[in-house]
Amino acid sequence: MTETLPHHLAEGPASAPPLLLGPSLGTSYALWDAVAPELSAAHRVVRWDLPGHGGSPPGLIGPGATVGDLAALVLALADALGLGRFAYAGVSLGGAVGLHLAVHHPERLTSLAVLCSSAHFGNGTAWRERARRVRDEGMAWLVESADARWFTPGFSVPRLVRDHREADPGAYAACCDALAAFDLRDRLGEITVPTLLVAGREDPATPPAHLREIADAVPGATLVELPGASHLAPAQCPAAVLSALRTQLDGPAAGGMAVRREVLGDAHVDRAQARQTPFTARFQDFVSRYAWGEIWTDPTLSRRERSMITLTALVAHGHDDELAMHVRAARRNGLTAQEIGAVLLQTAVYCGVPAANSAFATAQRVLAEEDGEDGKGGEDARAEGRG
Repeated sequence: MTETLPHHLAEGPASAPPLLLGPSLGTSYALWDAVAPELSAAHRVVRWDLPGHGGSPPGLIGPGATVGDLAALVLALADALGLGRFAYAGVSLGGAVGLHLAVHHPERLTSLAVLCSSAHFGNGTAWRERARRVRDEGMAWLVESADARWFTPGFSVPRLVRDHREADPGAYAACCDALAAFDLRDRLGEITVPTLLVAGREDPATPPAHLREIADAVPGATLVELPGASHLAPAQCPAAVLSALRTQLDGPAAGGMAVRREVLGDAHVDRAQARQTPFTARFQDFVSRYAWGEIWTDPTLSRRERSMITLTALVAHGHDDELAMHVRAARRNGLTAQEIGAVLLQTAVYCGVPAANSAFATAQRVLAEEDGEDGKGGEDARAEGRG
């Protein structure tokens, strides 16, 4: 059975929402190496290889293949894995597969992301000529220009270049046949699934105009242009691609990230994200999704009120490091120094004088820093509290 399916790699909890990631022509699922592990914190991520690429058998398609044939392989893989509906993201030819699925099998998709791709890849004659030459001469002549076609000058991913060199010529040529025949421009208006388009501003193969054409035709589609990115954006600009995909896929967590930044500030959130590892990624997603995406966005209480509640809870549990962060957040949410002081004074009654004493010292230091002072009054405040 495995010989009838594309080679693939599954990552993330089996019970999580499924996400399939499609590759570009000439690459393998390694194209997603810098993105998939992060996405797998909240999704069941399945990366697949094109026929004759990576670990996929070359005989899965033959001369005259179509993008529809590749889409059928993806559906067969999803069926074999028990995935009835799934989110899909694909690059270039992988993106074309996603467009085909959205037009012909919308009932299978929960969302679609098309990266550095097109609804029509230009001159079919040129693709058929490339297919002929690869069948006659092999891959070596084409690999020489891989970096120039895929990346901006000076950038390279040796693993992907190696995958390009090792691709089966016959299967690669069949994929070129599929690109030559592909044209969904007159069907784009039929796409109803939530759709994200990602363009690399430096992409010579599928420039932003190609993605803009899709965005203009697909109802409600979102277009993101990545500065500095060429054709293989997930490899060259993984952080930007990850951010765009999370916004597309995660809903409340993505909205929560925006609120988190508004309340805590970009510098703090950027530091937290930079320290994130595969081990902590699910916790960071939980914080963004639940604390910031559901609780802090609930309109029942204002952000000012939530800041006062949060300060009280942190004092009660002695979380001084978190308290310092939320004193800054309280200022951002509109509380004055006097109001923060009043909140802390009330904690002395209900949380205890020692806890309030420590909280006043922390808050005075932070407020002095916020006001550009030296913050030396913190220890004085602590001493006065003990009296």
